[in-house]
Amino acid sequence: MTAPPLVLTVAGSDSGGGAGIQADLKTMLALGTHGMSVLTAVTAQNSRGVQGAWELPVDAVRAQYRSVVDDIGVQAVKTGMLSSAELVETVAALLAGTDAPAVVDPVGVSKHGDALLAASALESVRTRLLPVATVATPNLDEVAQLTGVRVESEADLRRAAAAVLEYGPRWVLIKGGHLDGDAVDLLTDGTEEHWLHAPRLDNRHTHGTGCTLASAVACGLAKGQSVPEAVRAAKEYVTGAIAAGFALGTGIGPVDHGWALGRDAR
Repeated sequence: MTAPPLVLTVAGSDSGGGAGIQADLKTMLALGTHGMSVLTAVTAQNSRGVQGAWELPVDAVRAQYRSVVDDIGVQAVKTGMLSSAELVETVAALLAGTDAPAVVDPVGVSKHGDALLAASALESVRTRLLPVATVATPNLDEVAQLTGVRVESEADLRRAAAAVLEYGPRWVLIKGGHLDGDAVDLLTDGTEEHWLHAPRLDNRHTHGTGCTLASAVACGLAKGQSVPEAVRAAKEYVTGAIAAGFALGTGIGPVDHGWALGRDAR
């Protein structure tokens, strides 16, 4: 039998299963790809927030990456939580030497507002990680962190995208989910523009949306889709996952990564 498309996530663990490596691998399975992982950090995390985080040594991260890529190979890579400058620079160098598209989710804070990226690492994200990204997928808080541009309305998304593109990614997807009104995102390479709209859903259980979207984009790229095709398919998938998000614990529950598979089948 032929192996499905191969997708690698380089990210932290979410012990509650809603975001991070766990969300990435669930997304990859749901979208018909083979998910592989490089763990960068372990978090103690639940529906109420992050209670602790422990970064893995750079040597361990590099060894995991080489172990997978050198033997199995990869058709797309997605990055998530890279908490220190040393980790960011290590992963950026690994991506630069890998012949596969890279989706960079520049994770800065958790859904609950917990910091997941050291302030000292921001410059490394700007100058080392973003230049090797096929697609960067910052939300509005991360745009402000990286560029200083604050988005107050849909009209500001174009300015935000231009600011991120100055750091070198081929494409940027500015996620406007924190704005009022419909959930609108802007995908652009500085020449083409693709505006993606979805209705705002009345569901507070949205933990893991950023990880899930970036992973879904990577799945599309691994299947050979163009960036706009992969992003549109990922937007549809994550919108369905948000609609099916469920309560878990006493705080914010996760999106449902298996929504398209049907609850009865699971």
